Amino acid sequence: MLERTYFESLDASDPLASFRDDFVIPEGVVYLDGNSLGALPIRSSERVRKVIENEWGISLISSWNTHDWIHYPRKLGDLIAPIIGAGVGEVVVGDSTSVNLFKLLASALQFQEGKHVIVSETSNFPTDIYVAQGLVSLLGAHQVQLVDSCELVDALDDDVAVVLLTHVNFRTGEVHDMKKITSIAHSKGALVLWDLSHSAGAFPIDLRDIGCDLAVGCGYKFLNGGPGSPSYIYVAERLQSVLNPSLSGWMGHVAPFEFDSKYRPASGIERHLCGTPSVIAMAALEVGLEIVGRADLSIVQEKSQQMGDLFIQLVEQQCEGLGLSLASPRDSSRRGSQVSFHHEEGYAVVQALMAKGVIGDFRKPDIVRFGLAPLYLRYTDIWDAVDALRDVLRSETYCRTKFREQKLVT
Repeated sequence: MLERTYFESLDASDPLASFRDDFVIPEGVVYLDGNSLGALPIRSSERVRKVIENEWGISLISSWNTHDWIHYPRKLGDLIAPIIGAGVGEVVVGDSTSVNLFKLLASALQFQEGKHVIVSETSNFPTDIYVAQGLVSLLGAHQVQLVDSCELVDALDDDVAVVLLTHVNFRTGEVHDMKKITSIAHSKGALVLWDLSHSAGAFPIDLRDIGCDLAVGCGYKFLNGGPGSPSYIYVAERLQSVLNPSLSGWMGHVAPFEFDSKYRPASGIERHLCGTPSVIAMAALEVGLEIVGRADLSIVQEKSQQMGDLFIQLVEQQCEGLGLSLASPRDSSRRGSQVSFHHEEGYAVVQALMAKGVIGDFRKPDIVRFGLAPLYLRYTDIWDAVDALRDVLRSETYCRTKFREQKLVT
């Protein structure tokens, strides 16, 4: 039988405990939604204020040189690289995840001349599917093939140009075997484009070891870059000279300030840049990356897995018979940094929990989802969250009308 004192003892010996001091955590709040929007790093406000007041406000346009704004995309890319197991010069930051996904998909299809199919899974993050569908609609000669996860390998034939997958399933938290899938895809002559949004910063990734071709990811989940934080692109070094940019903007030009009327792509990862860098947003992301960069991600993963195991065990101990069933893999090696449950009144349950200071989120049709961000989450937060969940379910507080009225953002 689990007791709160056990969770307190884990906090007392937690090697990551000091990282909590790097974040703004409101008093009385248990924040279990860092897999959707990471918490605010304390230094972000100061860093952004410096960019606005000193660099923009005083140095004005000269800051592109004096404060090196122009190299922000590559600088941040090199900060992200060790987090995802990439090399220097293989990652660049700019645009949104959806835009970057479009850019890499289009470039990959052009490179894979004679192949016409993008394979993804029906449970992939919807915007990834939308982007692929929009691209093939534009091109006309390609198609998107959606299959269930268990049918993925069988769908890989010689006409597949690109396999498009999210590393961690956003609903259940199930983790794909990146190395296995990439190897099988390569044996069929396909490229693989991975979306790392729900995994980067939560546990170790080694893109070079798995032979990854292409990847994208957002900056606002476990990287704590803030809402709408810029995305990043990874292109393996072996592909950089042969993969042509599909959006040939001026920042991807070999010499942007020559203002040449003929586009000539840069030689490396910078060729996949397009528009002017969002400097203020990048300044906020830089702080988040510096924090994650100090952490040993193998220890972060160990804590995440232990928290997930305890969360499941505690829910089954405290909430038996109250309508919850596990949606995530029980095996922590197959689970990302989240735990999800089914409940027929999932949306209302989440809203009732938020009223008690426990912030998770809801994903249709019935998923109650709890993100585990080990850098600022305490083990006692897990205890308190499940304690509140039990009270909400036992009292049926979630049945109140105000908790069932759905807001636009869930």
